[in-house]
Amino acid sequence: MQHGFIDRYSDLDSLIHRLDPRTKLIAILTFIIMVVATPPTRWQAFACYLALITALLLLSKLPISFVLRRSLVVIPFVVLIAIFIPFFAGGETAGSYNIWIWQVSVTHNGLLILWNVLIKAWLSILSLIILTATTGLASLLKGLEQLRFPRTMIMILSFMYRYIFVTIDEVMRMQRARDSRSLGASRVRQIKTVGNMIGTLFIRSYERGERVYQAMAARGYDGQARALAELRLARQDTYFAVAFGLALAIIGFMTLL
Repeated sequence: MQHGFIDRYSDLDSLIHRLDPRTKLIAILTFIIMVVATPPTRWQAFACYLALITALLLLSKLPISFVLRRSLVVIPFVVLIAIFIPFFAGGETAGSYNIWIWQVSVTHNGLLILWNVLIKAWLSILSLIILTATTGLASLLKGLEQLRFPRTMIMILSFMYRYIFVTIDEVMRMQRARDSRSLGASRVRQIKTVGNMIGTLFIRSYERGERVYQAMAARGYDGQARALAELRLARQDTYFAVAFGLALAIIGFMTLL
Protein backbone atom coordinates (compact mmCIF):
# COMPACT_ATOMS: atom_id res chain seq x y z
CA MET A 1 0.00 0.00 0.00
CA GLN A 2 1.58 3.27 -1.17
CA HIS A 3 0.97 6.44 0.83
CA GLY A 4 2.44 9.23 -1.28
CA PHE A 5 0.81 9.37 -4.67
CA ILE A 6 -1.20 12.56 -4.03
CA ASP A 7 1.64 14.91 -2.97
CA ARG A 8 4.53 12.76 -4.19
CA TYR A 9 6.61 15.72 -5.39
CA SER A 10 5.79 18.15 -2.58
CA ASP A 11 9.31 17.87 -1.12
CA LEU A 12 11.12 19.17 -4.21
CA ASP A 13 13.10 22.42 -3.98
CA SER A 14 11.77 25.08 -6.34
CA LEU A 15 10.41 28.61 -6.26
CA ILE A 16 6.82 27.37 -6.33
CA HIS A 17 7.47 24.83 -3.55
CA ARG A 18 8.95 27.52 -1.28
CA LEU A 19 5.92 29.81 -1.59
CA ASP A 20 3.50 30.11 1.28
CA PRO A 21 0.42 27.88 0.77
CA ARG A 22 -1.87 30.89 1.19
CA THR A 23 -0.11 32.68 -1.65
CA LYS A 24 -0.54 29.69 -3.93
CA LEU A 25 -4.15 29.19 -2.91
CA ILE A 26 -5.14 32.79 -3.65
CA ALA A 27 -3.16 32.82 -6.91
CA ILE A 28 -4.71 29.59 -8.21
CA LEU A 29 -8.22 30.60 -7.12
CA THR A 30 -7.83 33.94 -8.92
CA PHE A 31 -6.51 32.14 -12.00
CA ILE A 32 -9.51 29.78 -12.08
CA ILE A 33 -11.96 32.68 -11.70
CA MET A 34 -10.27 34.50 -14.58
CA VAL A 35 -10.38 31.39 -16.77
CA VAL A 36 -14.05 30.74 -16.06
CA ALA A 37 -14.99 34.39 -16.70
CA THR A 38 -13.21 34.53 -20.09
CA PRO A 39 -15.56 34.37 -23.13
CA PRO A 40 -15.06 31.18 -25.18
CA THR A 41 -14.30 33.14 -28.36
CA ARG A 42 -11.14 34.72 -26.85
CA TRP A 43 -8.78 31.92 -27.85
CA GLN A 44 -5.78 34.26 -27.51
CA ALA A 45 -6.55 34.61 -23.79
CA PHE A 46 -6.66 30.83 -23.37
CA ALA A 47 -3.31 30.56 -25.14
CA CYS A 48 -1.90 33.07 -22.64
CA TYR A 49 -3.40 31.13 -19.74
CA LEU A 50 -1.74 27.96 -21.02
CA ALA A 51 1.58 29.80 -21.36
CA LEU A 52 1.25 31.05 -17.77
CA ILE A 53 0.52 27.54 -16.48
CA THR A 54 3.47 26.21 -18.46
CA ALA A 55 5.72 28.80 -16.84
CA LEU A 56 4.52 27.74 -13.38
CA LEU A 57 5.11 24.12 -14.32
CA LEU A 58 8.68 24.83 -15.40
CA LEU A 59 9.36 26.87 -12.25
CA SER A 60 7.98 24.06 -10.05
CA LYS A 61 10.31 21.43 -11.60
CA LEU A 62 7.47 18.93 -11.67
CA PRO A 63 7.70 16.15 -14.28
CA ILE A 64 5.61 17.27 -17.24
CA SER A 65 4.48 13.71 -17.95
CA PHE A 66 3.21 13.37 -14.37
CA VAL A 67 1.10 16.54 -14.61
CA LEU A 68 -0.29 15.66 -18.04
CA ARG A 69 -1.21 12.12 -16.98
CA ARG A 70 -3.04 13.36 -13.91
CA SER A 71 -4.90 16.02 -15.90
CA LEU A 72 -5.97 13.54 -18.59
CA VAL A 73 -7.46 11.25 -15.94
CA VAL A 74 -10.15 13.85 -15.19
CA ILE A 75 -10.83 14.89 -18.80
CA PRO A 76 -12.92 11.76 -19.71
CA PHE A 77 -15.41 12.62 -16.95
CA VAL A 78 -15.74 16.15 -18.36
CA VAL A 79 -16.15 14.77 -21.89
CA LEU A 80 -18.80 12.32 -20.70
CA ILE A 81 -20.88 15.22 -19.40
CA ALA A 82 -20.27 17.72 -22.22
CA ILE A 83 -20.18 15.44 -25.29
CA PHE A 84 -23.95 15.72 -25.85
CA ILE A 85 -24.04 19.52 -25.76
CA PRO A 86 -23.33 20.03 -29.53
CA PHE A 87 -26.36 17.87 -30.40
CA PHE A 88 -28.89 19.66 -28.19
CA ALA A 89 -27.79 23.31 -28.22
CA GLY A 90 -29.70 25.62 -30.53
CA GLY A 91 -28.24 27.71 -33.32
CA GLU A 92 -26.95 27.32 -36.85
CA THR A 93 -26.42 23.71 -37.90
CA ALA A 94 -22.83 22.69 -38.54
CA GLY A 95 -23.66 19.19 -39.82
CA SER A 96 -26.25 16.42 -39.76
CA TYR A 97 -25.56 12.71 -39.25
CA ASN A 98 -27.64 9.56 -39.44
CA ILE A 99 -27.13 7.27 -36.46
CA TRP A 100 -29.14 4.09 -37.02
CA ILE A 101 -32.76 5.33 -37.20
CA TRP A 102 -32.05 8.79 -35.77
CA GLN A 103 -30.85 11.92 -37.52
CA VAL A 104 -28.83 14.20 -35.26
CA SER A 105 -27.53 17.66 -35.95
CA VAL A 106 -24.47 19.44 -34.57
CA THR A 107 -24.70 23.21 -34.09
CA HIS A 108 -21.98 25.83 -34.05
CA ASN A 109 -23.17 27.09 -30.66
CA GLY A 110 -23.00 23.56 -29.28
CA LEU A 111 -19.42 23.10 -30.51
CA LEU A 112 -18.49 26.46 -28.99
CA ILE A 113 -19.98 25.43 -25.64
CA LEU A 114 -18.14 22.09 -25.81
CA TRP A 115 -14.83 23.89 -26.47
CA ASN A 116 -15.60 26.30 -23.64
CA VAL A 117 -16.21 23.49 -21.12
CA LEU A 118 -13.20 21.42 -22.16
CA ILE A 119 -10.55 24.17 -22.26
CA LYS A 120 -11.68 25.79 -19.01
CA ALA A 121 -11.88 22.45 -17.21
CA TRP A 122 -8.42 21.41 -18.44
CA LEU A 123 -6.74 24.70 -17.48
CA SER A 124 -8.39 24.62 -14.04
CA ILE A 125 -7.31 21.01 -13.51
CA LEU A 126 -3.72 21.83 -14.48
CA SER A 127 -3.59 24.71 -12.01
CA LEU A 128 -5.01 22.57 -9.19
CA ILE A 129 -2.51 19.79 -9.92
CA ILE A 130 0.37 22.25 -9.65
CA LEU A 131 -1.07 23.51 -6.35
CA THR A 132 -1.51 20.06 -4.77
CA ALA A 133 1.73 18.63 -6.17
CA THR A 134 3.89 21.46 -4.81
CA THR A 135 2.26 21.73 -1.37
CA GLY A 136 2.15 19.13 1.38
CA LEU A 137 -1.39 18.37 2.44
CA ALA A 138 -0.80 19.40 6.07
CA SER A 139 0.48 22.82 4.96
CA LEU A 140 -2.33 23.15 2.43
CA LEU A 141 -4.97 22.46 5.07
CA LYS A 142 -3.27 24.90 7.45
CA GLY A 143 -3.36 27.55 4.74
CA LEU A 144 -7.06 26.88 4.10
CA GLU A 145 -7.77 27.23 7.81
CA GLN A 146 -5.94 30.57 8.06
CA LEU A 147 -7.87 31.81 5.03
CA ARG A 148 -11.05 31.13 7.01
CA PHE A 149 -12.32 28.22 4.93
CA PRO A 150 -15.09 26.20 6.63
CA ARG A 151 -13.57 23.92 9.26
CA THR A 152 -15.92 21.08 8.30
CA MET A 153 -14.55 21.06 4.76
CA ILE A 154 -10.98 21.05 6.06
CA MET A 155 -11.76 18.10 8.35
CA ILE A 156 -13.32 16.16 5.46
CA LEU A 157 -10.24 16.75 3.26
CA SER A 158 -7.94 15.72 6.10
CA PHE A 159 -9.76 12.46 6.78
CA MET A 160 -10.12 11.75 3.08
CA TYR A 161 -6.36 11.97 2.57
CA ARG A 162 -5.56 9.90 5.64
CA TYR A 163 -7.97 7.06 4.96
CA ILE A 164 -8.20 6.88 1.18
CA PHE A 165 -5.17 4.57 1.31
CA VAL A 166 -6.89 2.34 3.86
CA THR A 167 -9.97 2.18 1.62
CA ILE A 168 -7.87 1.33 -1.44
CA ASP A 169 -6.13 -1.44 0.50
CA GLU A 170 -9.53 -2.75 1.60
CA VAL A 171 -10.72 -2.82 -2.02
CA MET A 172 -7.59 -4.70 -3.11
CA ARG A 173 -8.11 -7.35 -0.40
CA MET A 174 -11.76 -7.78 -1.39
CA GLN A 175 -10.75 -8.03 -5.05
CA ARG A 176 -8.21 -10.77 -4.30
CA ALA A 177 -10.82 -12.65 -2.27
CA ARG A 178 -13.32 -12.35 -5.13
CA ASP A 179 -10.83 -13.57 -7.73
CA SER A 180 -9.89 -16.59 -5.62
CA ARG A 181 -13.54 -17.61 -5.16
CA SER A 182 -15.13 -16.81 -8.54
CA LEU A 183 -13.04 -18.83 -11.00
CA GLY A 184 -15.18 -19.51 -14.06
CA ALA A 185 -18.19 -17.59 -12.74
CA SER A 186 -20.70 -16.15 -15.19
CA ARG A 187 -20.85 -12.44 -16.05
CA VAL A 188 -24.12 -11.97 -14.15
CA ARG A 189 -22.65 -13.52 -11.02
CA GLN A 190 -19.53 -11.33 -11.29
CA ILE A 191 -21.69 -8.19 -11.53
CA LYS A 192 -23.66 -9.31 -8.48
CA THR A 193 -20.40 -9.88 -6.60
CA VAL A 194 -19.17 -6.37 -7.48
CA GLY A 195 -22.44 -4.93 -6.17
CA ASN A 196 -22.03 -6.82 -2.90
CA MET A 197 -18.43 -5.55 -2.65
CA ILE A 198 -19.55 -1.94 -3.05
CA GLY A 199 -22.19 -2.33 -0.35
CA THR A 200 -19.77 -4.05 2.01
CA LEU A 201 -17.14 -1.38 1.42
CA PHE A 202 -19.63 1.38 2.21
CA ILE A 203 -20.69 -0.28 5.48
CA ARG A 204 -17.08 -0.91 6.55
CA SER A 205 -16.04 2.66 5.71
CA TYR A 206 -19.02 4.09 7.65
CA GLU A 207 -18.29 1.96 10.70
CA ARG A 208 -14.58 2.78 10.58
CA GLY A 209 -15.39 6.48 10.36
CA GLU A 210 -17.55 6.25 13.48
CA ARG A 211 -14.84 4.40 15.40
CA VAL A 212 -12.11 6.84 14.33
CA TYR A 213 -14.24 9.87 15.25
CA GLN A 214 -15.04 8.48 18.71
CA ALA A 215 -11.38 7.64 19.32
CA MET A 216 -10.17 11.11 18.27
CA ALA A 217 -12.91 12.89 20.24
CA ALA A 218 -11.88 10.91 23.33
CA ARG A 219 -8.32 12.18 22.86
CA GLY A 220 -9.31 15.84 22.66
CA TYR A 221 -9.39 16.42 18.89
CA ASP A 222 -10.83 19.89 18.19
CA GLY A 223 -10.81 19.88 14.38
CA GLN A 224 -7.88 22.30 14.06
CA ALA A 225 -5.41 21.69 11.23
CA ARG A 226 -1.81 21.42 12.41
CA ALA A 227 1.50 21.53 10.55
CA LEU A 228 5.09 21.02 11.70
CA ALA A 229 6.20 24.46 10.44
CA GLU A 230 4.42 27.74 11.03
CA LEU A 231 3.23 29.55 7.91
CA ARG A 232 4.78 32.96 7.27
CA LEU A 233 4.79 35.24 4.26
CA ALA A 234 8.24 36.01 2.84
CA ARG A 235 9.52 38.53 0.32
CA GLN A 236 9.36 35.97 -2.47
CA ASP A 237 5.61 35.60 -1.87
CA THR A 238 5.15 39.32 -2.46
CA TYR A 239 7.22 39.23 -5.66
CA PHE A 240 5.32 36.20 -6.95
CA ALA A 241 1.92 37.68 -6.10
CA VAL A 242 2.74 40.95 -7.87
CA ALA A 243 4.15 39.20 -10.97
CA PHE A 244 1.30 36.69 -11.19
CA GLY A 245 -1.35 39.35 -10.61
CA LEU A 246 0.23 41.59 -13.24
CA ALA A 247 0.24 38.73 -15.76
CA LEU A 248 -3.45 38.03 -15.10
CA ALA A 249 -4.26 41.74 -15.36
CA ILE A 250 -2.53 41.94 -18.75
CA ILE A 251 -4.44 38.90 -20.01
CA GLY A 252 -7.70 40.36 -18.71
CA PHE A 253 -6.98 43.69 -20.44
CA MET A 254 -6.27 41.84 -23.68
CA THR A 255 -9.56 39.98 -23.29
CA LEU A 256 -11.51 43.23 -22.91
CA LEU A 257 -9.87 44.68 -26.00
